Amino acid sequence: MCGIAGMISFTEELRTQQQVFERMQNTLIRRGPDQKGMFLSEHAALIHTRLAVIDPAGGIQPMTCGHQGRLYTIVYNGELYNTEELRGELRRAGFTFNGHADTEVLLKAYICWGAACVEKLNGIFAFAVWEHAAERLFLARDRIGVKPLFYYQNGDTLLFGSELKAILAHPSVPHTIGIEGISQLLLFGPGRTPGCGVFEGIREILPAHCAYFTRDGLETSCYWKLEAREHTESFEQTAEHVRFLLTDAIRRQLVSDVPVGTFLSGGLDSSLISSVAAREFAKAGKPLHTFSVDYTDNDKYFHASKFQPNSDPAYIRQMQDYLQSEHHWTVIDTPALSQALFDAVEARDLPGMVDVDASLLLFCKEIREHVTVALSGECADELFGGYPWYRDPEIRAAYGFPWSQSTAYRMGFARPEIAELLAARQDVDREYQATLARTALLPGESAAESRMREMMRLNLDWFMQTLLDRKDRMSMYSALEVRVPFCDYRIAQYLYNVPWNFKEHSGYEKGLLRAAMRDYLPDAILWRKKSPYPKTHNPNYLTAVTKLLEDRLRNPDAPVLQLVTRESLERLLYGGENVQWYGQLMTKPQTIAYFVQMDHWMERYQVEVKL
Repeated sequence: MCGIAGMISFTEELRTQQQVFERMQNTLIRRGPDQKGMFLSEHAALIHTRLAVIDPAGGIQPMTCGHQGRLYTIVYNGELYNTEELRGELRRAGFTFNGHADTEVLLKAYICWGAACVEKLNGIFAFAVWEHAAERLFLARDRIGVKPLFYYQNGDTLLFGSELKAILAHPSVPHTIGIEGISQLLLFGPGRTPGCGVFEGIREILPAHCAYFTRDGLETSCYWKLEAREHTESFEQTAEHVRFLLTDAIRRQLVSDVPVGTFLSGGLDSSLISSVAAREFAKAGKPLHTFSVDYTDNDKYFHASKFQPNSDPAYIRQMQDYLQSEHHWTVIDTPALSQALFDAVEARDLPGMVDVDASLLLFCKEIREHVTVALSGECADELFGGYPWYRDPEIRAAYGFPWSQSTAYRMGFARPEIAELLAARQDVDREYQATLARTALLPGESAAESRMREMMRLNLDWFMQTLLDRKDRMSMYSALEVRVPFCDYRIAQYLYNVPWNFKEHSGYEKGLLRAAMRDYLPDAILWRKKSPYPKTHNPNYLTAVTKLLEDRLRNPDAPVLQLVTRESLERLLYGGENVQWYGQLMTKPQTIAYFVQMDHWMERYQVEVKL
């Protein structure tokens, strides 16, 4: 994994701006501490920071290749999981290779097939290719949106980067938010509308999209989307199909020239990945390294809830014994967790999922002491219907984003003039309706099945993107590459058409997944009720974040007060409401922390508000 950035300008001499590009490059050094590279020409600058995972000696970037008298240069962030198949196809087309890096394969795939190369890729990626003679830039992002790719266009100039901070480091980019950005922060946050970069003028290449930038401007296109098809396989055939797809994805994603481990929460998804990985490691006579997180005194303060029926440690220890893995615990205390809220903002470049972000950031830092690559279980709940809002008929039928039914509550924080503008825009309603409208449905299917497709579309486009943002930024902050086998696009396309009664086999959430993989886990893990990412239950956390927000509000010009009223924040701090802000894990303590992060973000990023 790496950091990429760059600039194309058809009116400037970019070779004179190396210092600016070095400043952009330095913002991404955490993503790629192993090597820095830069390509400069009159109209193009391509910037790279490298985390060496495959072919450390042969994968240096930017990488330039000549073919039939034309030169092409690439910067690339990601991993391809079908590298060898592509290499074989390219060899048959007459290409030769100097090393075994997937970067070289990707560049030559583009040279051979042009924009159509993305249709052949299985992986997680964001990359840019500059065609020297044609003077055009190609940008592309993976189908599910695991790897980020932001851009800022101003006339005949385009800036791009893996993270917002790389673009914001360029002096021509304003650190401004308007009513759209405010809407993102107050009504959608910590999520974002697909394609929105919150700062004015900054956008993100959508998942499964690519683009060309030329003297004529930027032209984007979609190269893949979920399609509704009739499902003709029996349950047994479906389970076997799922088993093949998942085990194949995991095995492909274990390929690395550096140490690999797995996240292990004791839940179904991470345990399955760890079990498949452990068997592959055993074939080579090696133990698997597994990693878990917990919080000081969580055993003392944990209370079962609808969303979190039991705690993880006992299940983790059972899986550790089952796998015979080299297991590593990270235990986080409240002071470290609350202070990491600020680093988490600077990792995400935005307010985020607060302590859930901060704990992951601290956790990944510890994991990186042992391995460079780790596999994680994101996307299983979105595809197999694991979340409570898939299975609760009342929540499932409710209008609006199921993980964020708090729009009216959120509006209550806004300054009156902002609330008036937000009410007129109706952003949440518009985006919800737009998402339903782009959901592929099968003619003649039941209303219930159509609704489950809508639920999957909503989750893939919104909730999962928030989790993927979180996983990428918090892990890459410590140069840890995290791979997500459930995000294999083949699994997504197949599961999109599997009937809901198959997914809910035997009345269990993710019943199909459990049935398909039943011999990979002990029964206590296989049939364990879903439990989300662990959070702290220590009441000291509420005390800590309350003090943080109180401290910031002692400043009469606290930046966050440009967006929200002091009265609303005091009501949050001292009132009795405990409204769910976002998902299963963000209630009152996390909402307080969210406004702490927002104030810090506005101060640290010198955010200017323009209504």
